[in-house]
Amino acid sequence: MKIALLGATGSIGTQTLDVVRSTLPQAQVQVLTGHRNIQTLAALVNEFKPKMVCVPDSAAAIKLKSLINIPCEILTGEDGLITCAAESDADIVVNALVGRVGLAPTLAAISAGKDVALANKETLVTAGSLIMNTARTNGVRITPIDSEHSAIWQCLQGNENNEIEKIILTASGGPFRTWEKDKIATVTAKDALRHPNWNMGAKITIDSATLMNKGLELIEAMWLFEKSPEQIDVVIHPQSIIHSMVQFTDGSVISQMGLPDMRLPILYALSAPKRVKTDFPRLDFLTCGSLTFEPPDMEKFPCLSLAIHAAKTGGTLPAVMNTINEWAVGEFLQDKCRFYDISKLIEQAFEAYTVKPLHSAADVIEAEEWANEFIKTRIGDYKK
Repeated sequence: MKIALLGATGSIGTQTLDVVRSTLPQAQVQVLTGHRNIQTLAALVNEFKPKMVCVPDSAAAIKLKSLINIPCEILTGEDGLITCAAESDADIVVNALVGRVGLAPTLAAISAGKDVALANKETLVTAGSLIMNTARTNGVRITPIDSEHSAIWQCLQGNENNEIEKIILTASGGPFRTWEKDKIATVTAKDALRHPNWNMGAKITIDSATLMNKGLELIEAMWLFEKSPEQIDVVIHPQSIIHSMVQFTDGSVISQMGLPDMRLPILYALSAPKRVKTDFPRLDFLTCGSLTFEPPDMEKFPCLSLAIHAAKTGGTLPAVMNTINEWAVGEFLQDKCRFYDISKLIEQAFEAYTVKPLHSAADVIEAEEWANEFIKTRIGDYKK
């Protein structure tokens, strides 16, 4: 197996390389890309000896070149990411990029006939119909890395001819699940980054705290499994042991369970349908305690209801939502806006925006540009 890893220094990227080290020793890492942490990227380049590397700009390229001791092609910027995705010798591209920068490399990889192991939520959220249609046209397999979508995919193995009644996405509920709304309104980024179960990157951790993450996953599930929003339920499951479930038309429910360890869905995305022996910690039913479930509180966490509205509306609205959310989360992480400002800004954008059909990547770009202009008109309202 030859792997191109986009986003090597982030949470999913580093865990992907842990999986390669521990369970896939024959895999060859052909491509590594990184963003800010050039020192870490250099160490990975020296270890895995890829043929291509991509960094943000020429300054980062100069720094990287001074830190590595192997010959490799160093590319820069979005064009470099696209080249890495499409023109390397890799047969599978792991997209662990964060944000809407992940769309173009995914399309490039699919168009080049490469399978994609997808952790970048924004790709399917903003352009799900385009991605899946292009994948079908090119005979490309898209394997999900999200624990929830991996769980659904695993539940469907051997059930291709059985009709699904609904998909049940589980959510931990985040760090503020039991807090009152007035208290949530005062939280800081430091508070929100204390996820109770998962070790993730900063952006996805904030999305988990607002429940936007579950809304994004609902949209992803629509496209991956060809289901309507009405066929996808969200259930709060604080223990994060059941990663998601599928209910079939006879009433049977199949779930996928395990400890909250992202290495498991990463490994399955790379090796499916084969299961590879690991020494990862095992789930012990005698010590894991009770498994509980409750409905999501849409009043305390309005981002979820906004995402469901975007899913039902479709077109370019999810791209607008994603752009607004990405900016607002960035502001919140710097303590420049409040927790509920994220959902307020998205709601205001929805009221102002005229949704358009989605036919191409250009439609996504146009929607994102509208969202960025909208942000400029409201930016003064969301500063502490």
